[in-house]
Amino acid sequence: MIKASPILGNNEINQIAFVVHDIEKVSEAFAKLLGIKKPDWFLTGTSDISKVVFRSEPTESRSKLVFINTEGVQIELIEPDHNPGTMREFLDEVGEGIHHFALDVGSMKEGVKSLTEHQLHVLQTGEFTASNGRYAYADSFDQYKTLFELLERDEPQPIIDPGLDGELLLGTTKVEQLAFVVKDLDKVADAYCTLLGVEKPNIIQSGPREICQVEFEGEPTDADSRYMFIKTPLLEIELIEPGSAPSTWKKHLKEHGEGVHHISFVVQDMDGKIEKLEKLGYPVIQRGNFYNGKGRYAYMDTVSEYKVIIELLEKN
Repeated sequence: MIKASPILGNNEINQIAFVVHDIEKVSEAFAKLLGIKKPDWFLTGTSDISKVVFRSEPTESRSKLVFINTEGVQIELIEPDHNPGTMREFLDEVGEGIHHFALDVGSMKEGVKSLTEHQLHVLQTGEFTASNGRYAYADSFDQYKTLFELLERDEPQPIIDPGLDGELLLGTTKVEQLAFVVKDLDKVADAYCTLLGVEKPNIIQSGPREICQVEFEGEPTDADSRYMFIKTPLLEIELIEPGSAPSTWKKHLKEHGEGVHHISFVVQDMDGKIEKLEKLGYPVIQRGNFYNGKGRYAYMDTVSEYKVIIELLEKN
């Protein structure tokens, strides 16, 4: 149910973007995952075209880009050069991984004004290269545990068929969830519900051990946690606040701090998918049943190739 207008006038998250060292290698990995032809990258324009401004200063920053359309959100891969920019800063300070998600806005001017009204500042702006339009990154990590991007398009986004070229490794191309590990679930949930203009969902407590049957790194654990699912048209946002028992979420919070933990795919025959991924060198990190016993999950150690943990979900 809509509580109020989304602060950007839109709550359709339509893109998740990865910053990477080697776009050729990661493009090949995602092509294998999604059963598509390996996409070609292109180089963003020179400063007279892209007009990049980072932290209020013009920069010569350029990047190699790949866009992959899926059943839901678009996946963007970005390999930045060494000039100042938010992607270069992220790669140097955080490393490879998910840098931002994106939403379209009808007016960049009004979108930036709304950011200011909600105590958010613009980190970087620029112009599109492959089409007509512009973007702005909000300096939003403290509130949302990632950056988000505003996209203003002068023409409709072209829908390019990625071209199936073999087996879908997971049987689907749809990213179901983007999940974050957080320290204060209520605070981050309030921020997301305000951004997206939705009612705050109920917080869910992890279920008892006899139902959840969680194993983390091969050992049984209570994996206690509080979590919440926030639905958007194309992608569900999951927020996870780990408790005191060992879990992948607690380990992530200790080693990396708050931020993106995983992306999820709903699969059929999860045991078969796990076996397939393990044969490819991606072992299970944690597995268990849903809090209510109506399904199960498995986190796969895919960070080395996909720059994020991939979760498999099987619903009863």
